[in-house]
Amino acid sequence: MKNSPLLQNYISRKKLLLFYCILTSCACFAQKITIPMTAASWEYDSSKIEFVKQNSTDVMKGKNGAYYQAFLKNHQFANGTIEFDVALTGMGFPGINFRMSDDRKNGENFYIRSFGPVTSLVRTTLQYAAIIDGMSIWDLSDEYQAGATIQQTGWNHVKLVVSGNQMKAYVNDMSKPALMVPQLEGRQKSGGISLSGNVIYANLTITPDATEALAPESGYTGIYNDSRYLKNWQVSPPKDFPFGKDLVMQLPSMYGKLTQSELPDSTTQWTPVQAENRGIVNLTRIYGSRPNDQRRMAWVKTTVYSDKAQERTLSFGFSDEVWFFLNGQLLYVDKNYFGTPQQKNDGRCTIENAQIKLSLKEGKNEILIGLANYFYGWGIVARMDRMDGMKVE
Repeated sequence: MKNSPLLQNYISRKKLLLFYCILTSCACFAQKITIPMTAASWEYDSSKIEFVKQNSTDVMKGKNGAYYQAFLKNHQFANGTIEFDVALTGMGFPGINFRMSDDRKNGENFYIRSFGPVTSLVRTTLQYAAIIDGMSIWDLSDEYQAGATIQQTGWNHVKLVVSGNQMKAYVNDMSKPALMVPQLEGRQKSGGISLSGNVIYANLTITPDATEALAPESGYTGIYNDSRYLKNWQVSPPKDFPFGKDLVMQLPSMYGKLTQSELPDSTTQWTPVQAENRGIVNLTRIYGSRPNDQRRMAWVKTTVYSDKAQERTLSFGFSDEVWFFLNGQLLYVDKNYFGTPQQKNDGRCTIENAQIKLSLKEGKNEILIGLANYFYGWGIVARMDRMDGMKVE
């Protein structure tokens, strides 16, 4: 006896539902891996780290409060959930690197700024930053900070959910993320894990591919819809620019002699570069880092066309030093050295660093910027107050 069409339809839907459940069950039953806090599982400096039991829990801690970094052996992490407990025993930047390259110069970094009691409104408590060529670009990553309630004594529980280009970070409150990262900015899609700080770590677990339905595609960033950001630039090769040296420009003289200008000329080579997802022109990604904080300089330029003569306001961020020219005229010179009276926004490159009045002429206008750097990230970000009657090259 044949099944009725209604029964056949019911059976087909049940089979489809069963097939869907099988496909999605992997995420539900992803296996949690417990990482032993014992010496055999880690590569470390034995003069700085000890593995001991604390209240029957295996922990990793610094000897005599030493700062340390320990590298997990034989594990590659791509996507999933990482959880651990951390007890703050000293001032500093305890945190985790993941997706680290084999040479340990590239990866993703999440850390806590541990400098005493904070409230959840202190947005500098948590930080995500990519590591590029051995250099953290925290000072180009102002948007990737957040507040959290941090226990000064006892354990703080951290959970990172990583899926493709995105990350959610939970700290103590597991009901909602403390920090959302819509686009991870490191070069690696998978790699090693390390823990660092002058703190105590325990209960590290990794659950591969457990991503809480977080999409692997990049999420929304605030500038996506904002046409005011200047995103199309050209960049020159970098050159050494030792401390004590200033930019030499052509100057008038009573005796008919002019200094030799160091501004770009017809022989300068230019390479197109796009601002990244947050509007940052990231020279660290292009040129990497230099040892021992060696100072370098490069030029960036872009062209803006105006349908009439008009005055506009440019909001501008930079790291670390800048010489700003419009149509060959020097408009702005400044420094943004972290830890000095001249620093802006705690030494970070943000759109709030400066505002510059631009007197645009009708037609073509060239913005030319000399940018020197020695400390961490190297870049600029620029946004017009509006783009009425304007277009960019």
